Amino acid sequence: MSESLSPQNAPYVVEVEEGKSYYWCSCGRSKSQPFCDGSHKGTDFQPVEFTAEKNETVYFCGCKKTGNVPFCDGSHNK
Repeated sequence: MSESLSPQNAPYVVEVEEGKSYYWCSCGRSKSQPFCDGSHKGTDFQPVEFTAEKNETVYFCGCKKTGNVPFCDGSHNK
């Protein structure tokens, strides 16, 4: 399996909208971080769908090492 890239060692802070789906980049190659732009093609990675249950601030993982996909769990500090 390919190894993911870590575009940043901090979360991406995003205001999400209730009912809207977001596709988190799991490979780290997207130029539209933290979201997928199709750069994973040719790798073992797939985007992770997240549908917002309410309007809120979400902290999407930026290092791609989280154990709580797609959210930051502090793995970048380990």
